Amino acid sequence: MKSERRSKPQHLREGVGVAQKLVSAEVPRRVLYRVEEAVVLLGLSRSQLYELIRSGRLQTVTEGRVRLIPAAAIDAYVSLLTIEAKADSGGDAA
Repeated sequence: MKSERRSKPQHLREGVGVAQKLVSAEVPRRVLYRVEEAVVLLGLSRSQLYELIRSGRLQTVTEGRVRLIPAAAIDAYVSLLTIEAKADSGGDAA
């Protein structure tokens, strides 16, 4: 007897592939990232990223009219989140 295998809906299958391609192929490791690349790296929306920039939690530089986010600034932001998580949990977070 043949068993029918149910596959994921196509939009779910494509979504995973697109996300993996964006992270691995379209955002290579570099010193400066465009806003769109930083959005993918951090998993945030464009609006959330601009709010972090506006509030001073994420540092940027400009080259001409292009706003760029240094890799060091992304690393510093992630470190800040880790420190805040440790403080919120009383230092128990790893």
